[in-house]
Amino acid sequence: MSLSTRLEGSVKAGLALLAVAALATSLNQAAHTDEGAANWISYFTNLSNLLGATVLLTGGLALLRATRPVPDLLRGAATLYLVITGAVYWTLLAGTIDAHTIIWANDVVHGVMPAVFLADWILRPPLRRIPWTRSLPWLAFPLLYLAYSLLRGPSAGWYPYDFLDPRKPGGYGHVAIWSVIITLAFTLVASLLVLYANARSRSGESAGTGISAHDGRDREMTTT
Repeated sequence: MSLSTRLEGSVKAGLALLAVAALATSLNQAAHTDEGAANWISYFTNLSNLLGATVLLTGGLALLRATRPVPDLLRGAATLYLVITGAVYWTLLAGTIDAHTIIWANDVVHGVMPAVFLADWILRPPLRRIPWTRSLPWLAFPLLYLAYSLLRGPSAGWYPYDFLDPRKPGGYGHVAIWSVIITLAFTLVASLLVLYANARSRSGESAGTGISAHDGRDREMTTT
């Protein structure tokens, strides 16, 4: 195992633990406030970061142990969810932080993790092409999350984001418009991730290494 592989595995495992620490800190705060743990787990940000931390830790340990890497379709799903998490936060929600926001944890889940996954997808794209149809299941979770949020909201008297809250001006029409916009954003980003991965696959390059595509066995052992 090369030094660079050990370093990459250690960095990924360390970043995963950083995300876990950020999530645990915010969960502890929620559990001791009116927000509560049930609302905490109902944020898309926290769910996407839980998946991301799991994928990143598993990938890091796979590199350190030279075992089978995380499947690229799972990496793609985590990348999609975290990129959207970061994009939505920094375009729509960054101004909503208040005195109770734990800044470092907030920056990790909305900034560090999305950037890490996007960089990892760019630098280590899948070796094999991803058929467009195989990326469609990536959209299932966001759609299920939307349904869950809207069904839970009335009984909980709480919605995770203002654009999902029909009690805001515009009611369900407002929610419907934003739901369509964000669904289109998921679809666009998923398409771009697949397009990039397939373009790199056709070029026969391994990201950042110059290894050709026929070196698949070596490449498999060094992918997240």
